[in-house]
Amino acid sequence: MKIAGAPISWGVCEVPGWGYQLDPERVLSEMGHAGLSATELGPEGFLPADPTELIALLGAHGLSCVGSFAPVVLHDAAHDPVPDVAAVLESLVASGASMLVLAAATGADGYDTRPDLDDAQWSTLLNNLDRLAANAADHGITAVLHPHVGTIVEKGPEVERVLAGSSISLCLDTGHLLIGGTDPLELARAVPGRIAHTHLKDVDAELAGRVQSGELTYTEAVAQGMYTTLGTGDVDIAGIVATLRDNGFDGWFVVEQDTILDGEPHGQGPLRDVLASVAYLQRVVGGVPA
Repeated sequence: MKIAGAPISWGVCEVPGWGYQLDPERVLSEMGHAGLSATELGPEGFLPADPTELIALLGAHGLSCVGSFAPVVLHDAAHDPVPDVAAVLESLVASGASMLVLAAATGADGYDTRPDLDDAQWSTLLNNLDRLAANAADHGITAVLHPHVGTIVEKGPEVERVLAGSSISLCLDTGHLLIGGTDPLELARAVPGRIAHTHLKDVDAELAGRVQSGELTYTEAVAQGMYTTLGTGDVDIAGIVATLRDNGFDGWFVVEQDTILDGEPHGQGPLRDVLASVAYLQRVVGGVPA
């Protein structure tokens, strides 16, 4: 089983004003300490853009690169998203990574508001998904769409529209799907052949419900601890892992717990939760009651 990490578990995020940002050396060192073998790249500028420097830095911490999260505007007919991913594809190819994790960005900062699209904009979005998937495949990279709160593809009907109107595979992000109203276990059972990458998140369903109702913004809920260590929230992580593996999934399981830091952590900080999540996942895979 391939288990990777992501800088967001250490509070490192592309959203301006998200919170205190830890330096790469600490994040990568703690990933290695947690027993993770690979990482996604994190936001632009967090890790070196130069492929040689990137490979050297990751290698110094015993890590490889699995892929990169890339929010891209896909619904604007006047905007070509292919150049937006050119640099990240170059880094992925050079570092031996395999996954381009796309999100259908709104064009605004953050994930607290989003527009509704008309049919023409949806047609543009779906066409661009297939264009980006084909472009990535030309570079030996698999592109996947990441349903994500605060993007164009968040809720269940939007996920279904992508599945019906595009051939792109999905990143099964168990947290964002649940918050958006989709049962990730049901989706994994329904379309296992369309899932090429996985972000394992656990969620406090009560806080997720307050996001769905509009009582809290997404950012406020994250700050209040909406994402929990694996096995302590309301997502059936064990069932999802078993379903995917029973259907031949051989991709990466990326352990994520989106976090907002208000300052330099004391003691273990985010590492404590990552260690707990990795230990839980190893118990699940080993068949030990979690």
